[in-house]
Amino acid sequence: MKWEPDVPRWRQVYAVMSERVLDGTYPPESRLPSAMAICDEFGISQVTAKRVLRELRQEGLAQMQPGIGTFVTELPQPPKS
Repeated sequence: MKWEPDVPRWRQVYAVMSERVLDGTYPPESRLPSAMAICDEFGISQVTAKRVLRELRQEGLAQMQPGIGTFVTELPQPPKS
Protein backbone atom coordinates (compact mmCIF):
# COMPACT_ATOMS: atom_id res chain seq x y z
CA MET A 1 0.00 0.00 0.00
CA LYS A 2 1.29 3.44 -0.90
CA TRP A 3 0.88 5.77 2.07
CA GLU A 4 -0.39 9.32 1.74
CA PRO A 5 2.07 11.44 3.76
CA ASP A 6 -0.50 13.94 5.11
CA VAL A 7 -3.14 11.40 6.20
CA PRO A 8 -2.73 9.34 9.39
CA ARG A 9 -2.12 5.69 8.62
CA TRP A 10 -5.04 4.52 10.74
CA ARG A 11 -7.37 6.63 8.57
CA GLN A 12 -5.94 5.13 5.38
CA VAL A 13 -6.31 1.56 6.66
CA TYR A 14 -9.78 2.39 8.02
CA ALA A 15 -10.77 3.62 4.53
CA VAL A 16 -9.68 0.30 3.00
CA MET A 17 -11.34 -1.83 5.68
CA SER A 18 -14.61 0.11 5.66
CA GLU A 19 -14.74 -0.09 1.86
CA ARG A 20 -14.32 -3.86 2.12
CA VAL A 21 -17.25 -4.01 4.52
CA LEU A 22 -19.44 -1.82 2.34
CA ASP A 23 -18.60 -3.59 -0.93
CA GLY A 24 -19.24 -7.05 0.53
CA THR A 25 -15.66 -8.29 0.60
CA TYR A 26 -16.40 -8.85 4.30
CA PRO A 27 -20.11 -9.80 4.26
CA PRO A 28 -22.47 -9.22 7.22
CA GLU A 29 -21.81 -11.47 10.20
CA SER A 30 -18.37 -12.47 8.87
CA ARG A 31 -15.36 -12.22 11.11
CA LEU A 32 -12.96 -9.37 10.39
CA PRO A 33 -9.22 -10.00 10.37
CA SER A 34 -7.58 -9.80 13.79
CA ALA A 35 -5.44 -6.83 14.77
CA MET A 36 -2.35 -8.99 14.15
CA ALA A 37 -3.57 -9.94 10.66
CA ILE A 38 -4.19 -6.26 9.88
CA CYS A 39 -0.65 -5.49 11.13
CA ASP A 40 0.78 -8.10 8.81
CA GLU A 41 -1.25 -7.00 5.78
CA PHE A 42 -0.63 -3.26 6.09
CA GLY A 43 2.70 -3.16 7.93
CA ILE A 44 1.31 -1.10 10.81
CA SER A 45 1.60 -1.38 14.58
CA GLN A 46 -0.86 -3.33 16.70
CA VAL A 47 -1.97 -0.07 18.37
CA THR A 48 -2.84 1.36 14.94
CA ALA A 49 -4.66 -1.83 13.90
CA LYS A 50 -6.70 -1.81 17.12
CA ARG A 51 -7.66 1.80 16.44
CA VAL A 52 -8.92 0.81 12.98
CA LEU A 53 -11.09 -1.93 14.51
CA ARG A 54 -12.35 0.47 17.20
CA GLU A 55 -13.32 3.04 14.55
CA LEU A 56 -15.18 0.35 12.56
CA ARG A 57 -17.15 -0.47 15.71
CA GLN A 58 -17.83 3.19 16.50
CA GLU A 59 -19.14 3.75 12.98
CA GLY A 60 -21.51 0.80 13.36
CA LEU A 61 -19.77 -1.31 10.72
CA ALA A 62 -18.58 -3.96 13.18
CA GLN A 63 -19.22 -5.30 16.64
CA MET A 64 -16.92 -7.06 19.05
CA GLN A 65 -17.73 -10.41 20.60
CA PRO A 66 -15.34 -10.65 23.57
CA GLY A 67 -13.06 -13.64 23.38
CA ILE A 68 -14.20 -14.45 19.83
CA GLY A 69 -13.39 -11.52 17.52
CA THR A 70 -14.83 -8.59 15.63
CA PHE A 71 -17.67 -9.21 13.21
CA VAL A 72 -19.33 -7.19 10.46
CA THR A 73 -22.74 -5.89 11.48
CA GLU A 74 -25.87 -6.29 9.43
CA LEU A 75 -25.83 -3.08 7.39
CA PRO A 76 -29.06 -1.13 6.98
CA GLN A 77 -30.60 -1.47 3.54
CA PRO A 78 -31.15 1.73 1.54
CA PRO A 79 -34.80 2.74 1.27
CA LYS A 80 -36.60 1.42 -1.82
CA SER A 81 -38.11 4.09 -4.05
